[in-house]
Amino acid sequence: MSSMIKVLEEAIEKVKKLPEDRQAYAAEILEEIVADTDAGVFEIPDDHMPGILEGLEQVRRGEFATDEEVDEILRKPWR
Repeated sequence: MSSMIKVLEEAIEKVKKLPEDRQAYAAEILEEIVADTDAGVFEIPDDHMPGILEGLEQVRRGEFATDEEVDEILRKPWR
């Protein structure tokens, strides 16, 4: 099994443990990615761009969340 498939399967197992509304959101995003596969390009929704750009800026500054911080966020109920 390739390492990318393993990562995807691990992510799916984590999503299965989330509340139903967050599972639905994750499924929606995956559907968008799959639907755009034929086009060859995944278009990022405009309302997601500010968060993505901020995340990239944090990476440039070397700011990363710890595994514990990420796990804590994922355990919180969806807003």
